[in-house]
Amino acid sequence: MIFLGRCLLVVTAVRLGLTVISYNRIRAVVMRLDARQSADVADLRRVAWGIAAAARLVPRATCLTQALSGQYILARQGHASKIRIGIERGTGKQLKAHAWLVSEHHIVLGGSIDGFAHLVDYGSR
Repeated sequence: MIFLGRCLLVVTAVRLGLTVISYNRIRAVVMRLDARQSADVADLRRVAWGIAAAARLVPRATCLTQALSGQYILARQGHASKIRIGIERGTGKQLKAHAWLVSEHHIVLGGSIDGFAHLVDYGSR
């Protein structure tokens, strides 16, 4: 229960930060943490569950909000991850972007990458 509360606090703070400050400043906070270790699958599943559950309670907690929140939680534990940004292929005139949280070869948050063109990765690994 404590972990879920922490996830809710982080998702709320990131959501407000993205509204009031900026993506680059929020990302800079996460990048200051020394995150170099690999996370095991159990840790990744726990973070995915906690962030997804918390995001259901925070209005407009987008994929970017969730990815940044998950990256922060992992980084606080010393675990490296990256945020992958991509755009959906074949959407015509409307650009549809998406964000994922990735740790090594595991997609932690964001669902399938199929159908998206990779643009950039941000993160510690």
